[in-house]
Amino acid sequence: MAIKPRSVSLTFGLRLLMFTTLLLLIRPAPILVVLGPQQQVYTQRPLLGVHTRLTDEVEEWKIQRSLQMVREMGAGWIVEFFPWAYYHAAGGGFAWGHPDMVIRHARAQGLTVIARLGLTPDWARPPNTPLTYLDADAYDDFATYAAAFAARYAGDVAYLIIGNEPNLSYEWGYRQTTPADYVALLRAVYPAVKAANPRMGVLAGALAPTLEPPGSPWGLNDLLYLQAMYEVGAAAYFDGLAVHVYGLTQPPLAEPEPDQLNFRRVELLRQVMLAYGDGETPIFITETGWNDDPRWLMAVRPSQRITYTLEALRYAEENWPFVQVVALWVFRFPQPAHSYMDYFTLVTPEFWPKPLYDELRRFTGNGP
Repeated sequence: MAIKPRSVSLTFGLRLLMFTTLLLLIRPAPILVVLGPQQQVYTQRPLLGVHTRLTDEVEEWKIQRSLQMVREMGAGWIVEFFPWAYYHAAGGGFAWGHPDMVIRHARAQGLTVIARLGLTPDWARPPNTPLTYLDADAYDDFATYAAAFAARYAGDVAYLIIGNEPNLSYEWGYRQTTPADYVALLRAVYPAVKAANPRMGVLAGALAPTLEPPGSPWGLNDLLYLQAMYEVGAAAYFDGLAVHVYGLTQPPLAEPEPDQLNFRRVELLRQVMLAYGDGETPIFITETGWNDDPRWLMAVRPSQRITYTLEALRYAEENWPFVQVVALWVFRFPQPAHSYMDYFTLVTPEFWPKPLYDELRRFTGNGP
């Protein structure tokens, strides 16, 4: 006897419905996230901060756990990225859901937030340009986003970093970077932020450590870039300078030299600021650290990474009164990068602390 096609279809449909219902019944219940009582950071190292990279973390309990572990380690500062392209629609609306979640949990853990703003939405840049492409036609739009962010998170975010590593062509939309263009961006954003929230600190940079000479298609030496920023009037449009310095293979006490990239390159940047009479403006180290990838030529051994990191923090405390924070890159990634970048982290995606995390916890007075 032949089976009618309609009967087969009905049987399949019922089985699919039963299977779907079963999956819904056996899946785990969503994790309930409760803020709990207000926390405070206890630390003997007030300069210590971390770059948290929660931008692409979608599960709230993981955001909470990350920030709890930051506090438990004794770091009082976080640097977090809040991309313009993610949250600002062409029609002017803002999607604040994810930033609200991150800021809410940072506040609950007693952390001071430095927010980095960047990445241009497609409606604000020419067709077929990368996310890092931002030209003068969109400066006012960026300023609108920065001002809205500053107003919304008044009292919860201490500083905004305007852009990221503008002295690299990659971060400038694969174009030759010009300090004058970046200062024009600061000139548009600074008054808009101050009008929205006069207490919000505006940080310029963060400058990338590089030795690229003038005319290079890849970028411009950070010392030369900073000099050129001052030459075109940047000093009036930022409250602090954000910088990136990496130790690479050199120990933290290695002497700073113009032709070397190492931790104490900060001192050369400070000399530029002093040469232009800007001794009152503080520096914020928003990325630094050492890497212990066994296959990367610019890495060190795991034991060296621990020693160098602790020595660097001690040195900054004792010698750099002009530095407000030393933020390590990077606390944790939501998922493995499967590259040398994983060896910058302090905690695995599964929240297993690495040896450096444990040592920093002891260093800040939070561990045995």
